[in-house]
Amino acid sequence: MGSADVPVTAGVRVLRAKNIPFVPHLYAFEEHGGTRHSAEALGVDEHAVVKTIVFQTEAKQPLIALMHGDREISAKELARIIGVRKIEPCDERSALKFTGYQFGGTSPFGTRTPIPVYAEKSIFALPKIYINGGKRGFLVEIDPREMRKAFPVTEVEVGITAS
Repeated sequence: MGSADVPVTAGVRVLRAKNIPFVPHLYAFEEHGGTRHSAEALGVDEHAVVKTIVFQTEAKQPLIALMHGDREISAKELARIIGVRKIEPCDERSALKFTGYQFGGTSPFGTRTPIPVYAEKSIFALPKIYINGGKRGFLVEIDPREMRKAFPVTEVEVGITAS
């Protein structure tokens, strides 16, 4: 894929500005297909596809959690770690307001406002990850350690087996 084919999203602009090498991957987006669909479309392990989930605290403060595609996030454990009583996933309207991205196209790169990012610790042990580049049907392949150039990341252990 040539650089002319890469969607120019806020996420891509941040990756380029911070000199974070990435390989773009476009695929046919499927509503409610999730990471299983994108992993199959790219021919990669779903564990290496990292989902970006926007949560909010009871005080309506946003945060982003990054998790392996084949795992779920323990919201209760994440709330405990960050010192709040409760967190819950944002609805689509709130997530768009906080990030500037639609559901299915949410990237941790280039959010509308700076948002704290919490990433499952084991993501950093992978040689490469596939994470949303800011558009539905668009993932970027990067070295997970490179994310630290784009924003502060707090490593957490809040993954649970997907049901």
